[in-house]
Amino acid sequence: MQIEDLIKAVEDALDELKAKDVVRIDVRELTGVTDYMFIASGNSNRQVSALADNVIEKAKAAGARPLGVEGKDSGEWVLVDLGDIVVHVMQPATRQFYDLERLWQSAESRRAQQQPTAE
Repeated sequence: MQIEDLIKAVEDALDELKAKDVVRIDVRELTGVTDYMFIASGNSNRQVSALADNVIEKAKAAGARPLGVEGKDSGEWVLVDLGDIVVHVMQPATRQFYDLERLWQSAESRRAQQQPTAE
């Protein structure tokens, strides 16, 4: 499976069930664990769980099997590990508290600043 196909499947799954504030972060240069991280919000435990289920369903239809799913019981924050992509679906308060975007985007900015410039 091509990574572009899996990205499209994740984006479609989140869009289909009206995920809020979807962010995709390219973390290939920051970690060897995954290539892309998606962060999205759902307005309730039920929507967070439904969004995660839809991501899993669309990924499977695209030929990818989840390596793991965490947090589905609580519905506050569900992590879906698809290998090359990790999807975080959170309720807004949980997302604001952990602020994963700032964490990963700050690391990306620091890495870019450390790159030597060609002279």
